[in-house]
Amino acid sequence: MKALSLEIRDITVGYDRADVLLGVSLTANAGEITCLLGANGSGKSTLARAILGLTPPRSGTIRLDGRDIAGLAVHKIVGLGIGAIPEGRRVFPKLTVTENLRTGAYLVRDASLVATRMTEVFRVFPRLEERAGQLAGTLSGGEQAMLSIGRGLMGSPGLLIIDEPSLGLSPKFVKENFQVIRRINEAGVSVLLVEQNVHQTLEVAHRGYVLSGGKVVAEGTAEELKRHPELVAAYFGNHGG
Repeated sequence: MKALSLEIRDITVGYDRADVLLGVSLTANAGEITCLLGANGSGKSTLARAILGLTPPRSGTIRLDGRDIAGLAVHKIVGLGIGAIPEGRRVFPKLTVTENLRTGAYLVRDASLVATRMTEVFRVFPRLEERAGQLAGTLSGGEQAMLSIGRGLMGSPGLLIIDEPSLGLSPKFVKENFQVIRRINEAGVSVLLVEQNVHQTLEVAHRGYVLSGGKVVAEGTAEELKRHPELVAAYFGNHGG
């Protein structure tokens, strides 16, 4: 799968009568890491859900490599090359590492292709290969985070949405995770990184957007956002990561 671009224009998304996102626009260029920064409740996860078709926008457009995907069924969006790694390291605890990885390739009918992708995941995460037959629920938090990312890679996405990869992890594993995200991007996968961890995220991202109250309040290259700590502090308080 080639790296894919994402263009969101003026989307409004809500639940019942309440709008959560209000006229949000962003661009994730093919082959880059684009970050979406914001505190809890800013609308970051709602945006991820809108892209995946879980909460379709009420208005506006979402284009994947130029194709409007707003309103498509989730499985069709995934089939076009979007992968997602939800927050909270969600794994199937009573399935083995290998079985968990296979669930990430549920749309793939070719067994040899699934095996090839699993080999590639094990190359990225040698520790998962060591634990291949182990139940996912018995892995450490850091290993479950690796498994969650590995499962997302099994679909061979052109765009990978990663939601809060630092959540609940020790500083050591946070650093490891962000290094892995950089390696995945260098291998040719576009990444949309949804995070609160400002400093670590801006170290790996090419460009970013800051979301507050359902609106984009700042955008720019990672270097530009780094040069405006007062802007970031205004929306994150003392949370720097």
